[in-house]
Amino acid sequence: MEQTILVVEDDQMIRHLIRLHLEKNQYDVIEAPDGEKAKEAFLEHHPCLVILDLMLPKTSGEEFCQWVHERERNDVSVIMLSAKARTDDKIAGLRMGADDYVTKPFDPDELMAHVEAVLRRTGQFCQKVVHDGLCIKPRKGEVLLYDKQLHLTKHEFNLLYYFMQHPDTVLDREQLVNELYPFADNTVLDRTIDAHIKKLREKIEEIPSEPKRIQTVRGMGYKFVSA
Repeated sequence: MEQTILVVEDDQMIRHLIRLHLEKNQYDVIEAPDGEKAKEAFLEHHPCLVILDLMLPKTSGEEFCQWVHERERNDVSVIMLSAKARTDDKIAGLRMGADDYVTKPFDPDELMAHVEAVLRRTGQFCQKVVHDGLCIKPRKGEVLLYDKQLHLTKHEFNLLYYFMQHPDTVLDREQLVNELYPFADNTVLDRTIDAHIKKLREKIEEIPSEPKRIQTVRGMGYKFVSA
């Protein structure tokens, strides 16, 4: 499962410093300089953790934190960064929904220790596979397309999960049949898989006229295109 971290910070130097240390520790990192761009990045990448500066242009850190928790509940952790070092400021941030609070200036290694500690506590809630705004949560049985929750049948869910675990890989019908119907006999025909894929496509394509996420590879099978 991916552990993607969104860094929301308007100071480019601080943002770059945090990114370097996160990538050094093998995390996938996305960045946003303000609250509005942070919302766009959040819906596209569905991160497990947000490192959030409170003093942001356009949408404040407090507003963004509330926005996150209205959508993701326990699925996403938030570490607040702030120059406000008073105890009551820290208490307010934690009561707002933050999982941790780090004051500026900070030591990058200390921040990494906070990241590791938060993910140890909350990482079990962040089990998801994400590709270009499409997010599947196998533990919870949920699928999100950007900010929209999709309602899939059991077979559609399992099929999508299998595709997303094997991005950009051609999967033949026999493989897909074995994945969905491991104990079935020859009554499960290729057209059964074709029917499942047709219905799944209808649900996961936000713009039907654009190239399909699940593409047909003539004479071979199907391929889930990750980007």
